[in-house]
Amino acid sequence: MFVVSLVAIMSERERVGPISRLLENRLFRSFLIFSIFRAIYGAGIVIITYFLATSDEAPIWVSVAFLLSSMVISRVIFRAIKKRWPGLA
Repeated sequence: MFVVSLVAIMSERERVGPISRLLENRLFRSFLIFSIFRAIYGAGIVIITYFLATSDEAPIWVSVAFLLSSMVISRVIFRAIKKRWPGLA
């Protein structure tokens, strides 16, 4: 009985698994970087918005304006990330 291995032998000295092949895909790598960026950036935005919304001194429109501006700023930051790493899709 043959055991099917998840590791494909590319050459005698190099083994490449399915995770390595997946990480070599430009589209997947771009999706992964964008997801990590959005998770970190989004958590920061939620925390700041919470403090703005629960603050007695700041009116509610400050929170809304902050959220709207953060959408634009996140695109600018991600565009800068893509310029720094041109290998992303």
